[in-house]
Amino acid sequence: MTADYSARRAQLAAIPKVDAVAIVPGANMLYFTGLDLHLSERPIIALFTPDGQMSVIIPELEAPRLAARPDLAARAFPWSDTDGYEGAFSAAAQALGLGEGAVLGVDGMTMRVTEGLALQQAAPGLALRPVERALIAIRARKQPDEIALMRRAVAVAEQALDRLLAWVQPGMTERQIAAQLVRELEALGSSRLAFEPLVQTGPNSALPHGTVTERALQPDEFFLVDFGAVVDGYPSDITRTFCLGAPSAEMQTIFDTVLRANEAARAAAGPGVPMGDVDRAARAVIEAAGYGPYFIHRTGHGLGLDAHEPIPQIAAGVPDLLEPGMAFTIEPGVYIPGLGGVRIEDDVVVTETGLDVLTSYPRQLAPGR
Repeated sequence: MTADYSARRAQLAAIPKVDAVAIVPGANMLYFTGLDLHLSERPIIALFTPDGQMSVIIPELEAPRLAARPDLAARAFPWSDTDGYEGAFSAAAQALGLGEGAVLGVDGMTMRVTEGLALQQAAPGLALRPVERALIAIRARKQPDEIALMRRAVAVAEQALDRLLAWVQPGMTERQIAAQLVRELEALGSSRLAFEPLVQTGPNSALPHGTVTERALQPDEFFLVDFGAVVDGYPSDITRTFCLGAPSAEMQTIFDTVLRANEAARAAAGPGVPMGDVDRAARAVIEAAGYGPYFIHRTGHGLGLDAHEPIPQIAAGVPDLLEPGMAFTIEPGVYIPGLGGVRIEDDVVVTETGLDVLTSYPRQLAPGR
């Protein structure tokens, strides 16, 4: 993907009440710079000032990756393992004027105490102000190129699910099925896993965030698969629930209830709609069917470079309005201890006039298309 990183970084200057913004490796650094670096024992910090200047405190062994990006016009403050990073922190703080009384905006969800303390030691009197909400608010409004990548990640995931369902049989364990799903994702071009796939069978499917076990899939029981592919950094996040065999009347009723809740939430979502109203639409269906106590999580979460992003938050009582470009999941569920659970999850994007549903895999209890 060719992104306009300068335009993205320009939005950082609009964050109020800070003299600079600091970002450590992770989704924010990738979004604002395109640098796919990783948090390690060697601190790396990108610093952005309102004049548009980018500076990077970076270990020497990573400096060539920064030098390979002349478009960033970044000022490097390299440090070596021999000398340690303290001098680079001090030089950067002095060069940027981050002294007594200065305020530095930081991503409090990602920056570690190590980096925070090093910054304040390098610049006594420097105040740190959390700005992660402002950063994710910028990222929450997806651009067409981002949506295109998410759509491709959905296509890879749905193809992998087709292949998995053609292969899976009762008697296979959750761990075997999950391993096969990973192989299919890799074969179809997923660059990595969006998250470790959840494959849950029978009563295990009543645990929304359970773990993959050695339990074998049996005929005539719930079989839940929650997974995602990644294309050029952007993930999909899909859940489908199946039954290999003949579901009981209660299982069918639960499935039909969750499907109606998913449909109601998708119908309710659109620009200008309070996020909590989407949750309310799904929850009302489940409550009317008598399963309210068994819907034990929010209806959806933001989706982007991170598989879980805090904006938008599709949860009860959230008054914030959906805006065009916001991407999120719709994933109502009902979980009955001892029997199992159903979750149907789709990936969607708000448009100027409604909702673009990126996922198209059939929402049916019988496997296959």
